[in-house]
Amino acid sequence: MLLRFAVANYLSIRDSQELSLVASALKDVETGLIGCASVPNKYILPAMVIYGSNASGKSNYADALRFVRSAVLYSHSKGEPGGGVPRKCFALDPGCTESPSVFDADFVFDGVRYHYGFEASDEVFSAEWLHAYPKGSRRMLFEREGEDFKFGRALKGRNRIIADLTRPNSLFLSAAAQNDHVGLSKVVKFFQTLRINTALSIGGFTVSKRLEQGELDSRVIEFLDKVGTGVIGYRRKEREFSRDAQEMRKELDSVVNKFLKGVAEVDLGGIDKVSEIELAHRGPDGNAIYFDLDRESAGTRRLLVLLDSVFKALDNGAPLVIDELDASLHTLACEAVLALFSSSATNPNGAQLIATTHDTNLLLSPLLRRDQIWFTEKDEEGATRLYPLTDIRTRKGDDVERGYLQGRYGAIPFAGPVSSLISAD
Repeated sequence: MLLRFAVANYLSIRDSQELSLVASALKDVETGLIGCASVPNKYILPAMVIYGSNASGKSNYADALRFVRSAVLYSHSKGEPGGGVPRKCFALDPGCTESPSVFDADFVFDGVRYHYGFEASDEVFSAEWLHAYPKGSRRMLFEREGEDFKFGRALKGRNRIIADLTRPNSLFLSAAAQNDHVGLSKVVKFFQTLRINTALSIGGFTVSKRLEQGELDSRVIEFLDKVGTGVIGYRRKEREFSRDAQEMRKELDSVVNKFLKGVAEVDLGGIDKVSEIELAHRGPDGNAIYFDLDRESAGTRRLLVLLDSVFKALDNGAPLVIDELDASLHTLACEAVLALFSSSATNPNGAQLIATTHDTNLLLSPLLRRDQIWFTEKDEEGATRLYPLTDIRTRKGDDVERGYLQGRYGAIPFAGPVSSLISAD
């Protein structure tokens, strides 16, 4: 369970901005809150939505989480010696180029709270730290300044050996994961279960690639049926690639991995067949009629991929980030996804959803407390500011959607009527 995540000097985020999933002391509805003994109010939020105008930095916050996950999982195994760190500093302030990007998170995994973070320049990870709170009190597991490492007594394992193997442009936690450090396996597992979905355009090939292994979760089909897509089932079929297509995929695999610079793992080649999904619709005679994914709507294709991630997060009790939740989706479909995380019946393991959106209709949903609504906006220097609705004086029962569209909370592209943007000749 993610408690908080802070980031500074990354993309449009210059000064440290912190997102908190700890429930506030509001007297809003408590249905769906997740019990957590590691926080003062004993509850954390199952979901939150982030609003803001275009280019205000909503997606950059999601990208920051994705960068942290990739660095933890791949900086040691996929990074190149002397290859630097693929961070993206705040570009509008020349001074930020020389300053480190900072990432810092608190989370709970297997009943233990952890505090983990690191600093990165263009060349190296200049600092890294991990603390645990197994009984409420802080224990230092390791701290790193440049190439100097300190280890706490509670961290057992081949600490010094792995430290010697850690390159300046790889994280110690990443090196520990690649060398089977038992004492840090739970921390790494948290980042493995964390999912960030930032795909806005999802075609049939992408869906097939994401879902080509194993059986499609029956809950996905049930959800698609309930939200009115007309889908009642599915089947798989295998299609052979031509020899030219196989060679092209192998070449593409090589090019993609060369330019990703070690922050992700891609395997497109080495296969001569692809497993494709066809979705079933009920015909006039009651029999199933199957369609290729290319014949399905953009919303159905996107739901197919999103729901795969949603149900995996629910099963694992893991955080899931969805950028632009409302892309190609109806408000009620978005609310149905929120509902899966907001009920102990469908979310017994404490999974969490962080979603960016422009769909203001969701602000009317009874599923959202005021502390689950956040905003992003840019200041006069182009830097993103992230803040919750609870920073603004509101009352329970306020029409939050109306207040937002009127500009009372900020985070909108302009104030005043749309007609004010049209100048008469």
